[in-house]
Amino acid sequence: MPLAHVIGLGKSGIGAAKLLHRQGWQVKVSDRQISDALRQQQKTLHDLGIVCDLGFSFSLEDSPLPERIVVSPGVPWDIPVLVQARAQGIEILGEMELAWRDLKDVPWVGITGTNGKTTTTALIAAIFQQAGFHAPGCGNIGYAACELALGEKRPDWVIAEISSYQIESSSTLSPEIGVWTTFTPDHLKRHKTLDNYYDIKAQLLRRSHHQVFNGDDAYLHQRGLKEWPDAYWTSVKGKQHLVGSPQNGIYIQDRWVMVQGDPILPAASLKMVGAHNQQNLLMAVAVARLAGIEHEAIAEAIANFPGVPHRLELIGAIDQIDLINDSKATNYDAAEVGLSAVEPPVILIAGGEAKEGDDTQWLHRIKSKAAAVLLIGEAAPHFAQRLEAVGYDSYEMVETLDRAIPRSLVLAKHYQAKGVLFSPACASFDQYANFEQRGDHFRQLCLELNQ
Repeated sequence: MPLAHVIGLGKSGIGAAKLLHRQGWQVKVSDRQISDALRQQQKTLHDLGIVCDLGFSFSLEDSPLPERIVVSPGVPWDIPVLVQARAQGIEILGEMELAWRDLKDVPWVGITGTNGKTTTTALIAAIFQQAGFHAPGCGNIGYAACELALGEKRPDWVIAEISSYQIESSSTLSPEIGVWTTFTPDHLKRHKTLDNYYDIKAQLLRRSHHQVFNGDDAYLHQRGLKEWPDAYWTSVKGKQHLVGSPQNGIYIQDRWVMVQGDPILPAASLKMVGAHNQQNLLMAVAVARLAGIEHEAIAEAIANFPGVPHRLELIGAIDQIDLINDSKATNYDAAEVGLSAVEPPVILIAGGEAKEGDDTQWLHRIKSKAAAVLLIGEAAPHFAQRLEAVGYDSYEMVETLDRAIPRSLVLAKHYQAKGVLFSPACASFDQYANFEQRGDHFRQLCLELNQ
């Protein structure tokens, strides 16, 4: 029986281990961390006959060596042990690639981009399901991709949110329709240069049968026709702003979503704030029409779409002050979009584990929208320096969400602010396991105050 090793015991690692086990591999899983939750997962896998080592890092000193290594998305593709393993002829792939190999007889929609992936993925999945397809969202949203392969009912379509990390480790994944939402500097600590980050994203689109692009993204617009002459392009600014021919255009004209000149639904049907969500809507509609889905199903799905947790999610209101969870804003660009979407003045809560990137537009938006800023996490001292540098001094360092939320309500009343926006502009890993846990904590604290 061939041996496979899965690195990382997250949702994707568990799915990969179970799928390999079903395929007849002898499977071992390892994770450097130890926690009660991981011990529970360890027990579940052990009951299936899968070995699971916690507090353990894979090494080529182990014996016997595996024929295949599957890595979770959080594991860098170029760490020394993986480079050495490749040199020894060991096959290395990501969990998404493993799922693709099992499900490649099913058409895929692959959604990538710096920001906007989750909302666009959720919109596409909602439309396909309204049209009667079994098409759950997977990847960074919903299920791990391997979970779909393990399901009793085979999907009609796979709607996959795919990060640059997952593209890196998926050399043959070839969607029927590839979507590129936005492109701005992110993950440069891992990908080193902007060109390298772009090239990784572009791999997925080059392998896609059809490509859909956000034509309002400055970087994608600039490289558009030259690199992607046959792609489908969107614009919220109307037909005259499309990249390339209107024949391949999806745009908003006279408040209607138009696909190649054909009116599909009123743009106001989507009850989510912000121009960026109109862009996400256009990309979702483009995919649906490429898949042959009729106007009625598209319109009904959009009208009933509830929004996405942790992305401009309205938790509730206290004393007519809106409490908005934007925990998924893990970089400057996403946080700037979040600020753009809300009505000023607002009290902003920001901070966490800082990322590299250009904070210019974010700082500019803070000056125009935020009456005060409360800073949490590791990034607080750095953010304070950056705010001072642009002449903004209405900030406080409060360290944690537990302190930030009650203080934000005091400040909101003082400044007559319309809302409190938690939009960190940071990764979560200084205080939380992921942005979902961070957003859930924000929601819990808000609901407790509202009791």
